[in-house]
Amino acid sequence: MSMERFTFEGHAGDALAARLDFPDGPHLATALFAHCFTCGKDITAARRISSRLASMGIAVLRFDFTGLGHSKGEFANTTFTSNAQDLVRAAAALGDRDMAPTLLIGHSLGGAAVLKAAADIPSIKAVATIGAPFDPGHVTHNFAGALDTIAAEGKAKVTLAGRPFTIGKDFIDDVAGAALTPSIEKLGKALLVMHAPRDETVGIENATNIFMVARHPKSFVTLDDADHLVTRASDAEYAAEVIAAWSARYLDLKQPAPPPGAPEGIVRVAEADETGFLLDVNAGPKHHTLADEPEAYGGTNKGMTPYGFLAAGLGACTSMTIRMYARRKGWPLTHVSIDITHAKVHGQDAGTGEDTKIDGFNRVIRLEGKLDSDQRQRLLEIADKCPVHRTLERGASVETVLAEA
Repeated sequence: MSMERFTFEGHAGDALAARLDFPDGPHLATALFAHCFTCGKDITAARRISSRLASMGIAVLRFDFTGLGHSKGEFANTTFTSNAQDLVRAAAALGDRDMAPTLLIGHSLGGAAVLKAAADIPSIKAVATIGAPFDPGHVTHNFAGALDTIAAEGKAKVTLAGRPFTIGKDFIDDVAGAALTPSIEKLGKALLVMHAPRDETVGIENATNIFMVARHPKSFVTLDDADHLVTRASDAEYAAEVIAAWSARYLDLKQPAPPPGAPEGIVRVAEADETGFLLDVNAGPKHHTLADEPEAYGGTNKGMTPYGFLAAGLGACTSMTIRMYARRKGWPLTHVSIDITHAKVHGQDAGTGEDTKIDGFNRVIRLEGKLDSDQRQRLLEIADKCPVHRTLERGASVETVLAEA
């Protein structure tokens, strides 16, 4: 995943800091991410969701709202409505690059903002919210003790998540009058609502209200015991996987033509977590899985190991080869399953005559159906003709070059 930092003009003319994450391969669609109240574009959930979407060909724009992070302007002068306006400006900036967004993702108050802004961004096809409030005014409970001061003096300094912020009366008045029901009813886009039942910041009833008001197509997915900010890596990973799988149904991601000489296309493997070994494995925009190492070897055990993938390839190819042969012969084969194990074995034990350790694969084939003994024996012989089996036995050449920086 490559990245570009740039600025665009926000609702009040201030320069807003943005980060655009690009896919390493073909660019198939663009998403726009709105962060939570007083957060920033680089929180854990935003980073993982962006990385996962980029791995399937979706570029993602994240930016800091006015007065937050690296963006200019005064946060005290912002409102909920101005946040929605900043989102529309961000979408326009993407449009100027011929990257008009088709997916909106919003976290917490950012989720409410995307629901409000979606109608003003014609290119949007799908909207996903994470821990979003149904009533934007819900956010004021974070600084309820300062409301009287804000009402009397026009603004007040409050501490949120250990950081000081100045909240203005315009913000309070705006969120108090911001009713999302009309925006949700008229959304006209596919909607995914994600929420944690134990969210202590924005209660689960908010997700219920959003979902009930929305029209189909709509989906609801629970985040179980995740916290409001989705700070745990495992929860962020789950949210990213769900959004990626769900959005693929609505964004019409076109499978790019394979490059010359590679009829099966490119399999791209990219780090999902630089601190461990978790990897995104993609074959085009619609086929994704995870690779990892066991916890005992420093991984998080969220995906198969590299040798596990190799064994899976052998098992899959074996089963397909057997099925193709039985189908061509018209034999009554009703089911095939393959168990593969991998180990380092002595060459002499494997029949090579070498007194060194080599990779050994043990393959147990189960055939179901009214097959006679000759048919079963023939299918066992056919298993050895599977192309992956032959590749493993013959060996393969691997040419490696460095991509241009």
